[in-house]
Amino acid sequence: MSPASRVRLKVAFGTQFRRASTRKAHVSGECIHGLEEGLCDSCYPKPVPEAAPRVTRPRATRAALRSTGPTAGAKAKPPVNVGDQRIYHITHMRNLAAIVTSGCLLADASESLTVRPPVDISSTANREERRSTVVGESYTVAQYVPFFVTPDSTVWSTMRARAADPRLSSEHRHLLASEYVVLVSTVDDAGRENAALSTGDAADHRSRIASTPAGAESELRRMRGDEDALREAEFLVWDTFPFESINLIGVANDRARDQVKEILKDSAHNPKVAVHPPWFAKAEA
Repeated sequence: MSPASRVRLKVAFGTQFRRASTRKAHVSGECIHGLEEGLCDSCYPKPVPEAAPRVTRPRATRAALRSTGPTAGAKAKPPVNVGDQRIYHITHMRNLAAIVTSGCLLADASESLTVRPPVDISSTANREERRSTVVGESYTVAQYVPFFVTPDSTVWSTMRARAADPRLSSEHRHLLASEYVVLVSTVDDAGRENAALSTGDAADHRSRIASTPAGAESELRRMRGDEDALREAEFLVWDTFPFESINLIGVANDRARDQVKEILKDSAHNPKVAVHPPWFAKAEA
């Protein structure tokens, strides 16, 4: 056999061998590379996924953002409940027994007040001004029981510092802060229909006095978070404030707590007595 014939024979034999291998792979489920059908990327290329069309969203303007309401699921801030606002009345320990016995705090000009308190620290001039300053249409400041709306009020800070103040008598400068008690209640316990709110010293003509429940509530809402405004404000309760509406008595130390508990031992109402030194700490003049 000639060399040319042998070459033609090898080519023909190789072609038949490849065809046979392909048929065998097809029958057995394997590709020519020995992999199972579908696993060979060369013999079974995966289709190229079509790219999703790109969507261009318009950019929100500031005006649109301002006009958009709260997003779904966003928590709205709870409304301010001014009824939970604490109010504070400062009095000397020696005045507490009469308050407990009578069952109430009385305004300076109350017709029910027949005996002056043992310790009266208002100056004569300030007391007269409060008796002549009108609240609303016909009442005067002196016909209201005064409360503060923060335990860090300006007047109480002055008393703790034993500094001079025209609203206070000179006697207060000889008294320690630890000799006082802080009677605590809330706006709701006071009863909004009987209350007024002054933005400053109620006897000062520069102060604004809200004498209606809606007006007092509006002023309290405005003051919330403004510590300077809260320190100046007075919450005024008409004529009488029941002792049973006092839910906490703050004192400076254990000795004062024991004194208060002794005064309360026969009382029908026994509010919590708490030692809270920060309320009585000396303040800067």
